[in-house]
Amino acid sequence: MFSYLSSDGTTIHVRSWLPTGDDVTGVVQIAHGMGEHSARYSHLAERLVALGYAVYAADHRGHGHSMVGAPGDLGDNGWNLLVEDMTALTTILREIHPERRVLLFGHSLGSFAVQQYLLDHDALVDAAVLCGTTAVDELFVEIAAAEGDLLGLFNRRFQPTRTPADWLSRDEAQVDAYLAHPWCGFEIDAVNMALLAKLGNERLARPRGIRTDLPLYVMVGGSDPLNDGARLSDLQVQRYRDAGLTDITYRVYLNARHEILNEINRDEVENELLAWISRDSVQAV
Repeated sequence: MFSYLSSDGTTIHVRSWLPTGDDVTGVVQIAHGMGEHSARYSHLAERLVALGYAVYAADHRGHGHSMVGAPGDLGDNGWNLLVEDMTALTTILREIHPERRVLLFGHSLGSFAVQQYLLDHDALVDAAVLCGTTAVDELFVEIAAAEGDLLGLFNRRFQPTRTPADWLSRDEAQVDAYLAHPWCGFEIDAVNMALLAKLGNERLARPRGIRTDLPLYVMVGGSDPLNDGARLSDLQVQRYRDAGLTDITYRVYLNARHEILNEINRDEVENELLAWISRDSVQAV
């Protein structure tokens, strides 16, 4: 791991997976979700390394090794700083790997950060992946209707439930590992959750200005409760199309839940993602 200082002085810790030798195919930067940490992406990272990619994943502020204080506390203006932290890391990675293409991958909360990142910094990356993503503004409408019971809202669709996290995956071992880890299972602080909701309405719902030739891959579970099936991800993908993006690939995995990289069909999900990353139009950006 290595670390760097955020603009507000927070130390951000970064995990890396690197191919042997100096021949790096490209760079993949991973932004993890809420209430988890970078090490949970090791399986995907190792498969990418086998294809020659250098892979980096920061623990977001308030998470994992970057946690200071209460879990999920992002600090003052923390949501915007989290996105800024990601852009700072991209700049560092471009210095480490000059003339290599950079793909930005975000899952769940990390995908919401990627949505915001692309509005302001699309020139920094060559392609993007939104995993477990949704129309953030519409998601918060549902959260408000549930009186803020976020995790209860997500799990209620899977009654009778075995655990409070059945909504994550049909793979019970993965769910149990998540629940057992001290760095998993919390929400971000209420102030920054409200800021995200505000920006979801004001900015993420209108993704205009992103360069239209940016390759974008969107991958979700068909039973992901963040998406009311795939209704909300359908909406967000259509918003990108309406904004003029011409290179969008959209995958919905039938019956898969929120963490499609930890689902019982993980190999299928990863194989299709890796095939897309390796295709000529992504490589040649």
